[in-house]
Amino acid sequence: MDRRAFVITLGAGVLAARPGAAQVVKRKPARIGWVGAWFSTTTARSLFDAFRQGLGDLGYVEGQDLTIEARWMEGMAAEEAAALAADLLRLKVDVLVAQAVAVAGVKTAAGSTPVVFGFSGDPVATKFVQSLARPGGNLTGMTLLAVELAGKRIELLKQAMPRASRIAVLTNPAHLGEEEELRESQIAAQRLGLAVRSFIVRTGDDVNAALAVIARDRVDAVVALSNFLIMQRRHAIAEFAINQRIPAVSSWEDFALAGNLMTYGPNLEHCWRRVAGQVDKILKGARPADLPVEQPTKFQLVINLKTAKTLGLKIPPELLVRADRTVE
Repeated sequence: MDRRAFVITLGAGVLAARPGAAQVVKRKPARIGWVGAWFSTTTARSLFDAFRQGLGDLGYVEGQDLTIEARWMEGMAAEEAAALAADLLRLKVDVLVAQAVAVAGVKTAAGSTPVVFGFSGDPVATKFVQSLARPGGNLTGMTLLAVELAGKRIELLKQAMPRASRIAVLTNPAHLGEEEELRESQIAAQRLGLAVRSFIVRTGDDVNAALAVIARDRVDAVVALSNFLIMQRRHAIAEFAINQRIPAVSSWEDFALAGNLMTYGPNLEHCWRRVAGQVDKILKGARPADLPVEQPTKFQLVINLKTAKTLGLKIPPELLVRADRTVE
C-alpha cells in the first residue's frame, strides 16, 4: 500500500488501524488554562490577545481545536494564583499558562501539569527551573529579564542628555535578577562618567521617600528598573519627573506612555506570541523539562517627545531615528 495516500493532519486527528480499513480518529480539542496578572488591565488584555494571536498563527482555531480558559488575579498573593490554577485543573486543562506574579502560585498548584510562563524576574533564582537551557521540571517559558539591556539603557540616556553627570537608580530586591541589572547599570554609568546613587524600594512609600531624596539632591535623571512595583507607580514617577524636571527612564513601554521620558526593553507582545509557540510544542508532545526558557529577541525604544519638550530637552536626531515609537 502506498503510504503517501495517507495524510496525518496535526490538530485534526491521527490514524488508527483496524482490520481491513484505516480510520481517522479526531483528537479532542486542546484546553489551555491561563492565569493572568499584570500591572495594567489594558496591557494585560493586549498581552493575552498577543498570546491568542500567536496560537492562531500556528493554525489553532478557538472553539474548534482549542479552548482557552482565562482567570485573572485581583491581587499579588501566590495563594490567589494557586486557587485560580486549582480551579482550572478541575477543568482538565492540558497546559497552564502563568503570567508575571502568578507563576509561583501556579507552580505550587500545578502538580505534574505542564506550565508555560512569561516572567520578568530570574526563573533560575526563583527555582522555577534548574537552568534556562534545561528547565528540568514541568515549567518552561519566557523570561523578560534582559541584563544586557541595562547598560544599553544607560547609554541611550546619556545620548539623550549629554551633560548628565549624576543619576539615581530605583531597584527592588524582591524582584529576583535586579541585582545583576543594577550592577550592569553601574558598570555602564562608570564607563560613561556618570555617578550613580541606588535606592532600594519595596513599597510605594519607599518609592515616594526615594523621590523626595532625589528631588533634594537634584540628580540629573532617574533610571527605574522595571518590576511590578515600579510599573504600578509609573504615573506618580512621571508626575514627579515633570514637577522636578528630572527625566525618568525604564524598560517597558507603558512607563513612557504614562508620561516618563523614555523606555528601552523587550517587545512584550512579541514575547507572548513566542510563549504561544512553546505551548504548541507541549501540545504536540514536547516535555517542558526539555524546552529551553527563551529570552527576548525583539526590543523597542519609546520616546515621549511631549515630556521631552516639557523638560526642555532636545532629543538628538540620531536618537529619534532609532525610536520605534514616539509620543507627541
